[in-house]
Amino acid sequence: MNMAGQFLWVIFPYMCMVVFVGGHIARYRKDQFNWTAKSSEFIEKKQLKFGSILFHLGIMPVILGHIGGLAVPKSWLEAVGVSDHLYHIGAVYIGGIFGAATLLGMLILTSRRFTLKNVRRLSSASDLIVNSLLLFIVFMGMYSTIVTNVVQPEFDYRDTISVWFRGLFLFRPDPSLMSGVPFSFKLHILSGFAIFAFWPFTRLVHVWSVPLNYVGRSYILYRRNKSN
Repeated sequence: MNMAGQFLWVIFPYMCMVVFVGGHIARYRKDQFNWTAKSSEFIEKKQLKFGSILFHLGIMPVILGHIGGLAVPKSWLEAVGVSDHLYHIGAVYIGGIFGAATLLGMLILTSRRFTLKNVRRLSSASDLIVNSLLLFIVFMGMYSTIVTNVVQPEFDYRDTISVWFRGLFLFRPDPSLMSGVPFSFKLHILSGFAIFAFWPFTRLVHVWSVPLNYVGRSYILYRRNKSN
């Protein structure tokens, strides 16, 4: 594997993850007041609601599918009775449905941010970059799932990409595994790592601000001031 391959499939992923972790720590310590999604709902609600519902409805199953496909070895699934054919049906058809919902949601949200004058005026440069990059990532994922898998049915990412991915976390990455991976999959992977590097410096940090304390928090009581 040449130096370009070493950089793309070893150095670049580690760089992105270091920035992801270090950036979050730095921002949390120095910029907590801007740890927010900066809603533009008061400008336009219909497209935001429809796009957000589709995106969030699709993205969670898509993430779980990626975790299962990348982190769980092929032999483990076969051991519990999940054949290649059954896995393929789940990945292509079920994954395709949720991927399509995610893509449509991102198309609506990205179009809204770029085409509505007041929404774009409220948006920062990082907002526009994140929307565009997320749309590209989802599009390339759908393209790889539907088009590339049809054109190159013999390619099984669980024998190449998944093994390489697990090697990253075991600190034994083998970049040679990526040499024969179709170009669409490579773009999907590299852009996916890129979004992790951007993450700490954008509105995406609001993902970690789940208000779990609301569950056990006492109700707010309003009492009339009797002196008035």
